Amino acid sequence: MRFSALLAAFGLTSLLTSATLAQSTTAPAGPMVRERISVVVEGSGPDVILIPGLASSRDVWRGLAARLQQSHRLHLVQVAGFAGAPAAHNPQGWVLEPTAAAVAEYIERAHLQAPAVIGHSLGGELALMLGARHPERVSRLMIVDALPFYSLMFDPSATSEKAAPGAAAFRATLLAATDAQMEAMQSAAIARLTKTEAARPSLLNATLRSDRPTVAHATYELMTTDLRPELHRITVPVHVVHAYDTSYGIPADRVDAMFRSAYAATPHVSFQRIDGSYHFVMLDQAEPFERAVTDFLRPTTTVKR
Repeated sequence: MRFSALLAAFGLTSLLTSATLAQSTTAPAGPMVRERISVVVEGSGPDVILIPGLASSRDVWRGLAARLQQSHRLHLVQVAGFAGAPAAHNPQGWVLEPTAAAVAEYIERAHLQAPAVIGHSLGGELALMLGARHPERVSRLMIVDALPFYSLMFDPSATSEKAAPGAAAFRATLLAATDAQMEAMQSAAIARLTKTEAARPSLLNATLRSDRPTVAHATYELMTTDLRPELHRITVPVHVVHAYDTSYGIPADRVDAMFRSAYAATPHVSFQRIDGSYHFVMLDQAEPFERAVTDFLRPTTTVKR
């Protein structure tokens, strides 16, 4: 993925095929949980919540889950309106905050004792919200190729107010696009989001099955929600994993610096770059990513900054 493709990564991501996860159970749900998310539970051991990104299915974790469920109990989240899941009743259009609240409610209802949370892209934003607003409910966070304020990729001096007009225009474009236009945009975006060509057809299919208003409103929120002022509230370890490929066209240390600057206010943060990958790190570099997750889940392991 070229560096410019990062601009598309939060706006029009899609996910893997909707294959059924084996030997899974449906988790308990209250009204908010049922409205905003569904959760599939598999495996046994310490609890780990996995949250996929924008317009994505929980099956993005399928390869990782097949191995991780041997040692952990996994809670695989599906956000309402993404990848064919029914959309929430959402007259005001908000997606991020209600979904983060639903995950927090799920942790309480399922009686989970401070699980680890791993979130990709939009899922990383949700994980940060959980850590900042419900620090007592989580034990550690892994943020996968996500910034606490998406619009920093457009403008290092961006603010929510400055980003709002462009975000509104982009939302309007998504809502007004014909099905053919949406498919064309997504086909082009997917080629810049994963290097794994075999996954691209199913990625496209999953995105086109997502509820258009949900995706459009979530994209607007990503572009205008700045979580940096809240990062100091996160009391648990945060491990940021981000992708890099030489086709970005800029030095790797510049990308590193962007992530470190964005997370500067986070008290207990560490960083890890995985090279040779586009946005979907778990697909493009599955083995290095699995090693990163395994290290992250070891309580005594501290990853160097």
